[in-house]
Parts: sequence; C-alpha cells; structure tokens
Amino acid sequence: MFVLARRLADGDVELTTWRRPAPDQVLAPADVEVVGDADLAEAVRRRESRPEGTAGPRWVWDDTPRWYPRLLEAGVRVARCVDLRLCHALLRSAVATAGSELHGAPRGPWDVPQGVDGPRDGLFDVLPESLPDPAGEFLRQRAAIETSPERARLELLTTAESTGALIAVEMRHHGVPWSARVHDRVLSEALGPRPAAGERPALMRTDLDEVRSRLDAPDLNPDSPAELVRALNSAGVHVASTTKWELERHDHPAVEPLLRYKKRQRLLVANGWAWLDAWVRDGRFRPDYVPAGSVTGRWATSGGGALQLPRAVRAAVVADPGWKLVVADASQLEPRILTGLSGDRAMAAAGQGDLYEGIVASGAVASRAEAKVAMLGAMYGATQGESGRLVPRLARRFPQAMALVETAARTGEQGGVVRTLLGRTSPSPADTAADELPPEMPRAEVGRDARSWGRFTRNFVVQGTAAEWALCWLGAFRQALHDRFGERGDDAPHLTFFLHDEVVVHAPADTADEVAVLVVEAAAAAGRMLFGDAPVRFPLTVAVVDDYSQAK
Repeated sequence: MFVLARRLADGDVELTTWRRPAPDQVLAPADVEVVGDADLAEAVRRRESRPEGTAGPRWVWDDTPRWYPRLLEAGVRVARCVDLRLCHALLRSAVATAGSELHGAPRGPWDVPQGVDGPRDGLFDVLPESLPDPAGEFLRQRAAIETSPERARLELLTTAESTGALIAVEMRHHGVPWSARVHDRVLSEALGPRPAAGERPALMRTDLDEVRSRLDAPDLNPDSPAELVRALNSAGVHVASTTKWELERHDHPAVEPLLRYKKRQRLLVANGWAWLDAWVRDGRFRPDYVPAGSVTGRWATSGGGALQLPRAVRAAVVADPGWKLVVADASQLEPRILTGLSGDRAMAAAGQGDLYEGIVASGAVASRAEAKVAMLGAMYGATQGESGRLVPRLARRFPQAMALVETAARTGEQGGVVRTLLGRTSPSPADTAADELPPEMPRAEVGRDARSWGRFTRNFVVQGTAAEWALCWLGAFRQALHDRFGERGDDAPHLTFFLHDEVVVHAPADTADEVAVLVVEAAAAAGRMLFGDAPVRFPLTVAVVDDYSQAK
C-alpha cells in the first residue's frame, strides 16, 4: 500500500491511498483523505500504528526533507517512504529502465539540484514550493520499475535510497552529541587561546614569525600561495606550489614551521571557533546530509563538513551522561565489494580474515602495505609507480576481480556507461557538459579524455555498489534498532553519524553491547541482500566509547 502526500493550494494535505486490486493489475487510487496542515502528524501517526507483523504504508512524497522534519518534531516516525525526487534521478538515467517513459526524459523540475553550502533550516531551499504532478511522477516511476527486466534490483535500490533519505533527516533531528567545552580546549591546545576577531591565534603567529625570519620576508602573507611561492624561491627553495608533498622534498629551516602553520590553518578554517559558533547548538552538531550527493551514490553534506571531521576535533563528540557511542566501521569495504561483484573465489578466500594479509598469504605481494597499494591501484586505475608495478601481480592471482574493473575501464574509455550491482548508471561522456562533470572526475583539461573516463568508470562500479551496501546496512540496522528498542521512545539508541563505511550510534549505556551485536548482524544482512550466499564477508570493527576519538 502506497500513500501519496500532496500539498494543496490552500495549505491542506491530500493523502491518496494507492492499492493494487489484484496481483496482475495496476496500481489504482483506493481512497482520498484531506487533512489540515496542523492535523497531518496525527493522520500519519494513525496510519503508522498497525498490528505487529503487518506491513504499514509506504509514504510517497516529492522530497523527504520537505515533509519528514515536522513529523519527527511531532514525535512521529515513518517506517518506509518513496522519495520521488531521489528515485527520479536514479530511474531517469538507469540503463535498466530503457524503453520506459521516464528513461532519458528531458531535464525538468524533478531534476533540481540539492541545496547550497551554509547553515540553514532545511536542505533544499532551492526547490520550488511544490513539485508538479506527484501522482503522475509516481506512476511513471512505478511503470519504469515494474516493466524493467531488473525489477528486483531497482526495487531494492529505490527502497534503500528512500530509506537513506529518512535516516539523513533522523540523524539531523537527533544531532551529533558535541561538547563545545572540549572543542574549545582542543583548539586552544592546537592553536593557542581564542584570538580577537580578525587576528591569528598565538601559536600560528609564532609559526609565522619563524617562517618570515627564515625566509627573510618580514611582510610575507602566508595565506597567499603566489606570494609564498615567490618568497620560497627567493630563499632558494624552488617550488611550483605549496603542497605538503612538494615542501617536504626540501631541506630548509623554513619548511618545518611552514608546514606547522598550514596544518593549524586548516584546522582553524575548517573546524575553528567560527565553525563551532555556527554549527553547534545546545550540545548538538546538526549537519545537513545530502543522500546521493555524489554521482556514485555516496552521501555529501551541505555545509558543516560533517564528512570531513578531522581526528583533531573528534574528541569533542562526547556521549551524554549515562550514554555511550557505538562506533562501527566496515573493514576494507571496497575490495570486499569487488570480491562480491566479480565472484572471485580466490579473493573471497583471501578475505576470510584481514583481506590484505590474505593477499600476502596468496603470494601476490610481499607485504600488507604492498597489498593495499596494489588494490587501490587496481580500483582507481594507477598505471605508474609502485601501484603500476604491483597490479599485474594481483591480476595473476585474482583474475576475475581484476577483469571486472578492467572491463569497466575499457567501457568508459570507449564512451560507454557502467552500472552498479543494483542498477545506478554512470553518466556518459557524450551527454555530460564540461560544467556537469561528476566531482570524482579531474577538473583539468585532461578530465574529459578517454583514459580519465576509464579510471572513473573503473571505480564507479565498485564505489557505487559500496554505497548501495552501506544504504542496505543502514536500513537493516535502523529497522533492528526500532524492533528492539522502539518502545523506549526518546531513551532509545539512535544513529547519529554516518561516513561512507562507518556509523556512530548514541546509545544508553545499558543497551550499548546489544547495539554492537545488532550493527554486526545488519552488515551481514546487507551482504546477503546484495550478494546472496556468495562467500564474501563484511566484517566490522566495533568500539563502545565515551568520545569518538577513543574509537581509533
């Protein structure tokens, strides 16, 4: 049963229930209820309340962040939904929907991009007040899925994507527990006491004085790359840029304090006191997550930089009194996804424990470090240096796995598209304008050449399928938490942070050990959803801690 929510011109909300009269018949509207905006939460709560063991409604709406935050504020949790905007992007470009009305349709209102950087009350301020004809879009999407030869995979993909949208809003609602006091202490230890507005912190000033003295440049502005390069060259440090790797090649007394300055500057700019003032309120950091913010399906954030939290500030993520943080991350996720995709039994055998140690034991390489370099080279298309030397050794030991990424690369080089396991399809170079290049592609002039597209498609199939596994993991874990602890209400453990292959759960101390078991079981369930009984494992590293920094 689907329930389509549509806002009417007068502000009321129309809830249309769509049912299938018989298994072989098409969906049809069964009843319509119009409720006032103030009564929406109660209407949703009533429909979500159902006898145990029965399936509830699947809510259909144009955009989850438009509808769900107000329901959560009213204490109403939604179990399932269809996010029409997210699903539109998937189905419009999916090879598996070819022949449907939706496949390859001209860009329109349903293709509005997601938000802009900066703190604000909602993710999608750039969306129109309402998207047109949600009922028509819903039927087009159902037709695209139900007539596809890949129906089962598309059903799982769109369900996982929509569940991810619910989780993103829930995590923002709960927030990341954050200690402003600890954050200020971390900054003061790394940078010096909080300075007056417009001034550099004390330790940065000390570093800068040392750099200026050793370069004999008393007026040097270290924040100007061009000026810094000129000063370095004048002092005999011949560099073309101020990147860390280039500076480290030179033995000059100015290099060490300069690197210290730049490291402190990155912390100040990304997560300094201005960030703390802007993003932490009432002991919570509430980032705006952007599901499918990357073309591969990986999440992004719209302001706040939640997916780039440096280790230096993770100590500020502190559990509430009487609570714990359960931190779980998937070990070597992308190589294990490649194992499942390729069905390479030799690599599956190597991955029964630490995958990189297993590669060493296979005789492909001599050390764990070499195994990691070789695997990254295989998945990202490195052809030179250490990776280029080691990848052919992997190909001899694990031919199926290496053949899969090589085939994906050749497809991209020839201008074709590739798919993830569940059907997310890569953009085509022929149909992608220069200003629409996916963020994973290089931005230089060579970014559109055949080899670059080959490197992109080589990794797309792996990274995109890893993003699908992570969504299934999140969805299974969310449901397990609700089934086990839902009756505890506000005292229930909940997801509070997600980073590609890592989750953080804020849990009452008496539930933490059970939560740790549930997150491991959910990872195994996600593996079965994608790969069935294939012999590929998805082990987790799990820690129960008081602050995030203790998990690493």
